[in-house]
This record gives sequence, C-alpha cells and structure tokens, in this order.
Amino acid sequence: MKLRPLDERVVIKQSQADEKTSGGIILPDTAKEKPQMGKIVAVGPGKLLDDGKRAKMNLKKNDTVLYPKYIGNDVEIDGDKYVILKETDILGIVEK
Repeated sequence: MKLRPLDERVVIKQSQADEKTSGGIILPDTAKEKPQMGKIVAVGPGKLLDDGKRAKMNLKKNDTVLYPKYIGNDVEIDGDKYVILKETDILGIVEK
C-alpha cells in the first residue's frame, strides 16, 4: 500500500527503538522510548497559498529528520510504523 500525504505534510518511517540500554539491559516494549528520528518516505505537494499556488517544500524523500516525541499521527501500514507530520513540525535534517 502506498501513502500519499496532502498539502505540507510528510510521511516518516520511524527508526527502530533501542532494544537494550548502554549497559546491556534488554528493555521490554513498555519501557522503550518512542523514536525521534526517521527517514522521509513521502512528501506532500506543499501548502496551498492564498493566490492558489503551492509553497515549495524544504524537505525531500530520503531525508533523515528529527521530530518531537509526542507530535504527529502514528500509523501502521503492512507492519511498518510511520508518523505523519506537517513540515513545520520537523526540528531538523540530519546531515552525514
């Protein structure tokens, strides 16, 4: 299934949550923190402006980004976890 975001929204595939602590303790699912980093898999066409044109998106597919922990909408499609956010909710792009 393919998910296409609308307007200035992006779809992010969440990074995997840490399975162990730095000391080697295995974490149960209830103790794992929600990831705050992921890879953009789809980008909307941009915000619709008052003049009928679309604003240019600053993000693109395959960008790795940081986002706030408790924002956006979590969805699961075909067993993969995604977050749908507005472009303005993204904190930054991770550059390598």
